[in-house]
Amino acid sequence: MLHTMIRVHDLDASIKFYCDNLDMKLLRKTDFPSGKFTLAFVGYGDEKENTVIELTHNWDQEEPYDLGSGFGHLALGVPDIYGTCEKLEAEGVKIPRPPGPMKHGGSVIAFIEDPDGYKIELIEKSM
Repeated sequence: MLHTMIRVHDLDASIKFYCDNLDMKLLRKTDFPSGKFTLAFVGYGDEKENTVIELTHNWDQEEPYDLGSGFGHLALGVPDIYGTCEKLEAEGVKIPRPPGPMKHGGSVIAFIEDPDGYKIELIEKSM
C-alpha cells in the first residue's frame, strides 16, 4: 500500500497532531491553486519504503467533514502504549478508549482521535 487519504478541515492542526503527537514527519506539502486544495503527506519514513497518510485540505470546505459510517480507523504500532497515551493526554489528545487489553483477549490497544475525529488505534508492539 502506498498511502491512505483522509480529508481534513484544518490542515495546520492536522499536521501538528500527526507530527508533534505521533512523531511522524511532514514528507511533502503541495498547494494546487487551480483546484483549490492542498495535499500534505506525513509518515514515519520515505514514501518509497513506507505507507504514509495523505492529508487532503479543500480550501473551500467551511464545515468539518461528516466522517460517515464506512471508515473505521488507522492503526499504528507503539512500543509503550501506556506511556504514549499518558503523553498524548497531557497534550490534550482525545482518548475515547484508554489503553488496556482487548476485551476478548489479545493485544493491548487504545483509541485516540485526531483533530477531525478520525479514530486511530494504537497497538502495543515490540519495536
